[in-house]
Amino acid sequence: MTVMVASMSTVTVDSEDAGNLATFWAAVLDWEVGPGATAEFAAIGGARRPRDSPSLMFVRVPEAKAGRNRWHLDLSVEDLEGEVERLVGLGARLLHRKSEDGATWVTLGDPEGNEFCVAAPHELTSEIE
Repeated sequence: MTVMVASMSTVTVDSEDAGNLATFWAAVLDWEVGPGATAEFAAIGGARRPRDSPSLMFVRVPEAKAGRNRWHLDLSVEDLEGEVERLVGLGARLLHRKSEDGATWVTLGDPEGNEFCVAAPHELTSEIE
């Protein structure tokens, strides 16, 4: 008997302006905004998206974000301070900095307030991969 295992293909993000948020995240990840992006729907990925990474899709919803995210993206970078500066320049908002158990990360908000973290490489990350 063959056991089927699900694989992640896309992460969908509710948004107020799908095209604007897709443009921000495409710049963050150095990916491409798909053709036909609008305020209603947009996707990013393209040739620069690593083959094992899901694409990101943005869909306009009528209600604004309320409260804290139930989950968020974590980005790993070699130059934490340099990347935080770049992301703030793209429109992210610095929320807080944290160091714990040898890990250091910064929590940011994207242009619509969705939280995400940027972290320096850490031993635990490599143990999971």
